[in-house]
Amino acid sequence: QVQLVESGGGLVQPGGSLRVSCAASGSIFSIYFMGWYRQAPGKQRKLVAGITDSGTTNYADSVKGRFTISRDNAKNTVYLQMNSLKPEDTAVYSCYAAIGPNGYWGQGTQVTVSS
Repeated sequence: QVQLVESGGGLVQPGGSLRVSCAASGSIFSIYFMGWYRQAPGKQRKLVAGITDSGTTNYADSVKGRFTISRDNAKNTVYLQMNSLKPEDTAVYSCYAAIGPNGYWGQGTQVTVSS
């Protein structure tokens, strides 16, 4: 069984920074893709940023230049550094990992950007 455990969410003022982490554990041979998705109240969950095992990244247009995704393959951990946060970044951020033929989700962590 695979588990994804997120940490690092919280409340931050506009313009501030926050880093969220997601660690995968369990029966893992290799993780092809890890990503962060977010879902704001009343909206669909959308991809924020993703990274493959070779380091290829992609970002939603709304976060380009402000967010950076990275991963530590040895620790099966993915990070999302969020800078210049805006109120519209407020959402539940969930980690996703593609492991073999299966996909796994974390439980989600709340990020709130407010003064």
